[in-house]
Amino acid sequence: MRPDLIATREALPSAGAAQAELELSIDIARSSACERAFLKTSFDQARAGAADPANARRPLAGLAVSVKDLFDVAGQVTTAGSVVLADAPPAASDCPAVARLKAAGAAVMGRTNMTEFAFSGVGTNPHYGTPANPADPATPRIPGGSSSGAAVSVATGAAYIGLGSDTGGSIRIPAALCGIVGFKNTARLTPAEGALPLSSTLDTVCAMTRSVRDAILAHEILAARQVVLDRKPLSSYRFAVARTAMLDGMDATVARAFERALAGLRAAGARVDEIALAEIRGLGALQATGGFTAAESYAWHKDLLQQRAERYDPRVRTRIERGAAMKAYEYVDLVRARAAWIASVDAALRGYDAVLSPTVPIVAPPIDRVAPADGADPAQDAARDEEFFRVNALLLRNTSVVNMLDGCAITLPCHVQDELPVGLMIWHSAMHDDPILNIALQAQAALAATAGNP
Repeated sequence: MRPDLIATREALPSAGAAQAELELSIDIARSSACERAFLKTSFDQARAGAADPANARRPLAGLAVSVKDLFDVAGQVTTAGSVVLADAPPAASDCPAVARLKAAGAAVMGRTNMTEFAFSGVGTNPHYGTPANPADPATPRIPGGSSSGAAVSVATGAAYIGLGSDTGGSIRIPAALCGIVGFKNTARLTPAEGALPLSSTLDTVCAMTRSVRDAILAHEILAARQVVLDRKPLSSYRFAVARTAMLDGMDATVARAFERALAGLRAAGARVDEIALAEIRGLGALQATGGFTAAESYAWHKDLLQQRAERYDPRVRTRIERGAAMKAYEYVDLVRARAAWIASVDAALRGYDAVLSPTVPIVAPPIDRVAPADGADPAQDAARDEEFFRVNALLLRNTSVVNMLDGCAITLPCHVQDELPVGLMIWHSAMHDDPILNIALQAQAALAATAGNP
């Protein structure tokens, strides 16, 4: 692992400098910019860890890290953004992801807010409130989900790394909407033990950062492997733009930023082809019975639902309960169909180093358009629910393709200063992680130049 990859650090700091950096992160975490981003803070423990002389030569050397409320931390209750598990026993030990971050010298700041049980891309939470997207101080906008608090912690500077999970886009969606970097690795590369599951088939343990260099280091720590950096120029790569579905419904800001990003990559020498990738059309039929997430989440929640259904977020409960209707043969058919679909997409992408897509087709909408109403007006409740599910489907549409592919993807900011954040997703199938990260390093520089920030 390479400690010089932290974007704001060219060398490991002195103990005093590390403590000063941590105090700045703590000040930001306590500020109004991070309101509702953290469900529990552990600043004193973070300080103690940063002051430990053993951390001085470790890759993260006292840097602030936030942990999504999905992961076990020794002595803390893992509630997954819900009140349903508030009286659960505390974790006996750190999960592997948290343990690896601590072993690398991370100062764990606290547990971050999230969509209840990680089941939506919007990021709203009726139990603990919804943290506002820091990109627009004038209008409270959704942060994206399910790793909502993690994204806000990184985007504000309260954390250098936000540990989260990605089942259908829960890292990439909030990263794109908040204007930061989110890398979803091939799922098998990072251990998911000690993380409360949503879908054991699709769940991926990964992180958000503010640069690709930091994303590489975070991945190296979480996966306990070293990324091979070849630093080939963009002119050595061939990219595809998938026309089918993934370009539909872009709002004006996203469409403008995406076209500008493609132009910038071409100007840097990249070869970019448009392809149909018609296989994406088959995903709807493939998941018509509810998909892996509904079936596997219901299997985990069924006993809790019998005891405490009324305490769930109704929007989350509705999606989980859909899994009760899936028959065993339908689940087996889904496993087989997915394998065939992956093989078909792999064949279609042969000869391409990566696919380029908008991470999500819209910018972050205002929270009050999608947050639960107060229940006083049934018509307003129904209208907000309808808008919530419409927005949720749009946010998940592109990113979930990569999860079904068992693939890897990174989202990079591609907007300019006067625009709301827009993400460019660079993706491919399983075990293309190192090429994707290499491409992202080069693409980040090209996009910065295009945006006028060389």
